[in-house]
Amino acid sequence: MDGTATRATIHKEAWPAGVIPNVVDYAAARADFSWDAARAALDGLPGGGLNIAHEAVDRHAGGALRDHVAVRWLGRDGRVDEATYGELAAATNCFANALRALGVGPGDRVFTLLGRVPELHVAVLGTLKNRSVVSTLFPAFGPEPVRQRLALGDARVLVTTPALYRRKVAPVRDRVPRLRHVVLVGAGGPDGDIPGSLAYDDLVGSASPEFTIPPTAPGDMALLHFTSGTTGTPKGAVHVHEAVVAHHATATSALDLHPGDVFWCTADPGWVTGMSYGIIAPLTHGVTSIVDEADFALDRWYQILADEQVSVWYTAPTALRMLMRAGADEARAHDLSHLRFVASVGEPLNAEVVVWGQVALGLPIHDNWWQTETGGIMIANLAGCEIRPGSMGRPLPGVEVGILARGPDGRAAVRGGKVQEIAASGVDGELALRPGWPSMFRGYLHDEPRYRACFAGGWYLTGDVARRDEDGWLWFVGRADDVIKSAGHLIGPFEVESVLMEHPAVVEAGVIGVPDPVAGEVVKGFVTLAAGHTPSDDLRLDLIGFARRRLGAAVAPRDIAFDQHLPKTKSGKILRRLLKARELGLPEGDLSTLEVPT
Repeated sequence: MDGTATRATIHKEAWPAGVIPNVVDYAAARADFSWDAARAALDGLPGGGLNIAHEAVDRHAGGALRDHVAVRWLGRDGRVDEATYGELAAATNCFANALRALGVGPGDRVFTLLGRVPELHVAVLGTLKNRSVVSTLFPAFGPEPVRQRLALGDARVLVTTPALYRRKVAPVRDRVPRLRHVVLVGAGGPDGDIPGSLAYDDLVGSASPEFTIPPTAPGDMALLHFTSGTTGTPKGAVHVHEAVVAHHATATSALDLHPGDVFWCTADPGWVTGMSYGIIAPLTHGVTSIVDEADFALDRWYQILADEQVSVWYTAPTALRMLMRAGADEARAHDLSHLRFVASVGEPLNAEVVVWGQVALGLPIHDNWWQTETGGIMIANLAGCEIRPGSMGRPLPGVEVGILARGPDGRAAVRGGKVQEIAASGVDGELALRPGWPSMFRGYLHDEPRYRACFAGGWYLTGDVARRDEDGWLWFVGRADDVIKSAGHLIGPFEVESVLMEHPAVVEAGVIGVPDPVAGEVVKGFVTLAAGHTPSDDLRLDLIGFARRRLGAAVAPRDIAFDQHLPKTKSGKILRRLLKARELGLPEGDLSTLEVPT
């Protein structure tokens, strides 16, 4: 869909609950914005410096919001836990003191492998108070993705449950040599079968609730987020404490947070959205966050929106498409009168869902765009501005976007270190950003060449292809590389191919994303069988099961096809582009590089 799509404008008289959006005049907001002013909106540490946990918790705990509910957790079993800002400050102080007692210091990596439970928030914020680095892992990962990330991230501490440890970590523990401490949530005490295990309740319960955050520089490493690439191992994107400036500012402009809001971000903190906007940003605004431990269920989600009187909801296109499938009557059966603003992220949001939101919820859905590397929202449809269904929106205040001319490989054409920006509207090119926003990633851990390759001609190259319409709205076209976007998750085909090739029946594998009406894309694998093995339904199911056990259901292929002649270049590289074209019946393009042209 392009700039000719149906347009929806929210007029002042239609603003929900009479709340005036934070951004009404887009041009004025961009002209008046500065990152220095955004920094001044936060307190900073009392002695100077900047720490994410102080801005998210301690500055509220010492003021009028001390007794205001910061987070309300809804257990899958019906249990409800909540913590005020004062209580959250004390609990995170205890965790910081517990880390200090273990000898864990600045820069040391603390990983979590947990569901959406209270201990996750406490561990994340307590780690940041201690100036250690936190990395959250998605609990649906299988053992191999968990091992890769723990090893690449130099994990020293892992906070998890006994059950998750046994399923996800125990099979690979011998290949994570630097992991020293395993803090078990929900355990009665240390487990003799788990090396280095400690009980969370004992460790935190015996620690002091008084803690002074040490001096923290804005550029100190704070967060480590892993993202998938087309080749090699996952990339560990490094973010610093200064990222909180962008988290706070973009939650103001893109998510339209106001004092007194009840905010629900459905993303798991194992992904960057669940960290930046599930934990950090709403707390910096002093609002109440809703956290649901359970997985998606239509009736449960509508009930949460109604019972918790959610006013701002940030969710994924996959979930919205599932709600849309059930029909508008399901939404109308619940009291959603408190809901003021709905935003979506993780994959392109089709125009039909934007319009469905207006019909079913009485509110349009506001799409926005960003990446793990950007650390925060960069492009959005804003609450007080025109929405063009199907568009990502326009660059946020403080963000400069370019569309760059592409070369034969689909990426921005770099010649002599220079790139060419596309001035004409409606022309596809690589989406690029001018560096300098505070949540910009500062490196890929242990991989400086890979980081440097992300920049050219004064631009950060996103790897996404987009176009700009004549009025400045941006429209997502696709990925320039082979990374698969499935239900909001980025999946690197190399990771999946490597595991498939560990199966004794497989000698070669190629993986692509194929369209899916709900998830956006799902993973499909193509395999070449070893001698002595023949294609069969039983073998296909065995391969899918093998991949699920190693990778987890979120990453593993949904389907497998057998192909004894996978298309390859003359150098032996499997052409995923050609696999996808053939699967979808698209033009095959230039075949001159094929090993055996067909």
